[in-house]
Amino acid sequence: MEFARNKTVRGIDLYYEHYQNPDAKETLVLLHGFLSSSFSFRHLIPLLKEDYNVISVDLPPFGKSGKLSSFKYSYKNLAATVVELMKSLGIREFNVVGHSMGGQIAMNILLHHPDHAKKGILLCSSGYLKKASLPLVLSSYIPYFHLYVKFHLARSGVKQNLQNVVYDHSMINDEMLYGYLSPFFEDDIFKALTMMIRHREGDLSAEELRKIKAPCLLIWGEHDKVVPVRIGRKLNNDLKHSELVILKDTGHLVPEERPEDVHQLINRFIVAEETVEATANGSR
Repeated sequence: MEFARNKTVRGIDLYYEHYQNPDAKETLVLLHGFLSSSFSFRHLIPLLKEDYNVISVDLPPFGKSGKLSSFKYSYKNLAATVVELMKSLGIREFNVVGHSMGGQIAMNILLHHPDHAKKGILLCSSGYLKKASLPLVLSSYIPYFHLYVKFHLARSGVKQNLQNVVYDHSMINDEMLYGYLSPFFEDDIFKALTMMIRHREGDLSAEELRKIKAPCLLIWGEHDKVVPVRIGRKLNNDLKHSELVILKDTGHLVPEERPEDVHQLINRFIVAEETVEATANGSR
């Protein structure tokens, strides 16, 4: 059974897609990257839903979720919002899959809500980024600053951004361009992005990452220009129970570029960890 709907969580309208598999034992929660939405998982979801319950969330202020200026867009609050959504759906335990910025929010969930997040799958996850500089944060208080944000994003262009995140440019088509452009047709998102600049607390430190006990699978594109492989290697070193897999001839947008490989790697990881858990429980 599949459905998409909006639910008010922590005062904001949260859009999510729920793909229910009655035979599945595990639930995967998908979190997209910056300037993206559930659209980025459109090739991966049809594969995952055959084996798992799948919930894809549009993180505010992106996609079809709310874009309120009154919401706190810190990673810690976004992580808590996702967990609260899961609780409201009666899902106490889940595995979290995060791409790019979504990976950083996934790690916030793993750190701050360890009773709910069992395992993490990090796809080219952002890492070690500092909080926005003080001048930029102060600039966000200038009236109409959101128009500068809009101008900056318009100048860079969706097509140019996509060329930066995929290795094979021939895969960029009209459907892809429109899918990533459509959320930016309304001005409300630029006001919310201004608040995100103001609220973002910076990525988890190495010390915080070492406190994460959950097993993590890191999947990276060999030619990732946005979050280079060296970040993946550093995360793999700081996370206690992790494995790094590097995909050849792949850029930053691994859910789009290599959905079949990502699906197989997730399956292998989940099954392997279930075997470890069963062995550990049997030895007690």
